[in-house]
Amino acid sequence: MDAHFLAIAELVETPSAAVVVDVMRAFTVAAWAFAQGAEKIVLAESLDEARALKARHPEWVALKDGPPATGFDAVNSPGLLRSVDLGGRTVVQKTTAGTVGALAVKEASLVLCASFVVAEATARLLRTRECGSVTFVVTGDDGRADEDLACAQYIAQRATGAGADASEFLRRAGESRAAAELAEGVRQGAHPDDVALCLELDRFPFAMVAALEESLMVLRPCAAPSPTDEAPI
Repeated sequence: MDAHFLAIAELVETPSAAVVVDVMRAFTVAAWAFAQGAEKIVLAESLDEARALKARHPEWVALKDGPPATGFDAVNSPGLLRSVDLGGRTVVQKTTAGTVGALAVKEASLVLCASFVVAEATARLLRTRECGSVTFVVTGDDGRADEDLACAQYIAQRATGAGADASEFLRRAGESRAAAELAEGVRQGAHPDDVALCLELDRFPFAMVAALEESLMVLRPCAAPSPTDEAPI
């Protein structure tokens, strides 16, 4: 597998397969939403679109970065979302980096959204699909977020069958600027457990696949294939 690591701004052409990484916190939150029973997640292009979708579908759950706001039901925090029952619900998510990255590659044949909590499931799906070339979109901090790059590099190694030791990648993520800002309370709409929850390797057994459904980019969980179902490496 030929892996490329690009910032959102560096995406000059549509990749055939893309893994969009946002560890702290968009795609950790998305995984928790599915674990709490959400059926699907609609990735909104703007706060206004998220509000409009919520207005048209009052039963949907809208969430965003930062502090609580009118028109939104929740914030982009795994620590706060883990106690919310989302059984059968549709979630609308708008974040600063993760959702932007996913929408930037919406025309790709395969779009996976990832973080450490779904790392192995994501790698297994890439192995099963036999992707020759994969673009990893490092979403945070204009592509400089080390927690996202570390996660992307770890998934890339696992996708090629390499026995990568996760500890160094998790250490980098834990020492990242995003982790420090969350721990120090710089970022609003956070829970004290957010950093620890974002660093839980392979907490969930599913990958997350995004695809256009009519005019919306929709994220859904996808069960990871078992090792016996994978293509030979």
